[in-house]
Amino acid sequence: MTGATRHDVSQLAATLDAVVVPRPPVTSRVPQHLCADAGFVGEPALHEMCMQEYTPQVRPRGEERTEREQGKRARRWVVEVAHSWFNRFRKLLVRYEKLPRSYVALNMLAAAIITFRNLPATSNILYG
Repeated sequence: MTGATRHDVSQLAATLDAVVVPRPPVTSRVPQHLCADAGFVGEPALHEMCMQEYTPQVRPRGEERTEREQGKRARRWVVEVAHSWFNRFRKLLVRYEKLPRSYVALNMLAAAIITFRNLPATSNILYG
């Protein structure tokens, strides 16, 4: 971990080396994608991602604004959207629960509520 004063690009190699979860083998049919924000645009960052056998997907600055001006909706990363949905549940955001099983149960309840809210209004889950 580094302080907030260090730029992300300077810590990219250390961060990729410190990945705890073992990666599946990288093949030409099953590449490993790495999604990054505009702070990682540039040759050194792209070179480091390729050296670690990742397929970089970096969105350059201003692309979202251009798409929005053309009438397209903003594309958000799946993780950001999920965090936003879960952050609306204040009890989970602050975590008052002492027992891990209570916290996990509340997360599951929140996930069920989020799923229920995103169902189309035409489906009736009570009567099929």
